[in-house]
This record gives sequence, structure tokens and C-alpha cells, in this order.
Amino acid sequence: MPKRAHLIAGILAPLCIAIFFVSTIAVELFGSNEAVAHLKSLIVTPGLWILVPAMMAAGGSGMFVAQSRGGRLVGAKKKRMPFIAANGLLVLVPCAIVLNRWATAGSFDAAFYVVQGVELLAGSINLTLMGLNVRDGMRMAGRLKVEPLTIQKAQ
Repeated sequence: MPKRAHLIAGILAPLCIAIFFVSTIAVELFGSNEAVAHLKSLIVTPGLWILVPAMMAAGGSGMFVAQSRGGRLVGAKKKRMPFIAANGLLVLVPCAIVLNRWATAGSFDAAFYVVQGVELLAGSINLTLMGLNVRDGMRMAGRLKVEPLTIQKAQ
């Protein structure tokens, strides 16, 4: 059961961040201020209510599953997790809440776009790190084969 929970949460959390990221860029490029405000509201509720538990479940179940395992891939995943969690809780969640409040108030000034930039940067970092964790998890499960690098000699 913990492996299944880890699989589901490990897919759901980066999927949420990817959806938030892509929809934010799309609505900023093609939507109105009202559309931006509506999206920011949806990211906070229900978005964060899905993302935060998914991240907690992925981290907790991952630690449980990793108790009986060791190695380079487990070590790499364990090193990434504190940064993913801190980035999510200390940057992404506050940015989402502040941007939602400002968008609801119609305050689309320079500060809004600076915080939006910080949120997009932090989201892309977390998405990258989570993607690396998914890749390493698939390698550990044997679902992704690692091909050795071959060096060809110049002739």
C-alpha cells in the first residue's frame, strides 16, 4: 500500500504544479485580468488543497518505502526532498495566496508580476526536481532502464 500511495502522490504533485504553471502562462498571455483572477483563485482553492497533501503524501510514503532501501538513487531523492518541500511551503504557497489576493483586488502592478515571476521560477525548479525524483523512482522500480554511455574513439 505505501508503494501505491507513493506512486499516486508522486504523479499527482508534479502534475498539479505543471497544470498551475502552464495555465498561468496561458492565461497571462491570452486571458483577461478577470481570467487571471479566476485562475489564481482556483490555484488556491482547490489547487493547494490537492497539491500540499499530495506533496506530503509523496514525501512521507517515500521515506517509508526508502527505509528498506539504500543506494545512490535513494540518496539523490532524499537530498532533493527537503528543497522541494521548503520551496513549496515557503515560496510557492505564499506566492499563490498573495497573487490570489492581489488579483482578486485587481492589483496587477509591477509587484504582482515580480511575485508571479518568483512563483514561476520556483515552480519550474520544483517541477524539475520532482521530475528527477520520478525518473529515479522509475529506475529503482525497473520501469526505466539506464543505458551505459559508450565512448566512440575518433578514427
